[in-house]
Amino acid sequence: MLLMSWMLSIMKIRPQKPSLIKQAIYECGFETLSGRWSQFNFRFYAFALIFVVFDVEVVFLFPWAASFGVMSATFGAFVLLEMLVFVGILVVGWLYAWRKGALEWS
Repeated sequence: MLLMSWMLSIMKIRPQKPSLIKQAIYECGFETLSGRWSQFNFRFYAFALIFVVFDVEVVFLFPWAASFGVMSATFGAFVLLEMLVFVGILVVGWLYAWRKGALEWS
């Protein structure tokens, strides 16, 4: 079946009607202003990466906080220590980014 579809795509069974409208670039409802890629500041990338890291932290932190009351009866100290180590590693990363100037926009 896969071979058959590949052979049909080679034979180009579909009608070929090229036009300027079909070849036009269309993004987000607007025509593009320039035909080339533009560079952007690296700080956007670094800031977005830091945001994603701390956003994932929240994804892990909320379920832990919601279930901590149930887990504290059996594994209380261990679970708390485990989360403190996790948050501590993230704080060290945040301090590193802060000292490197990744959070400053100048």
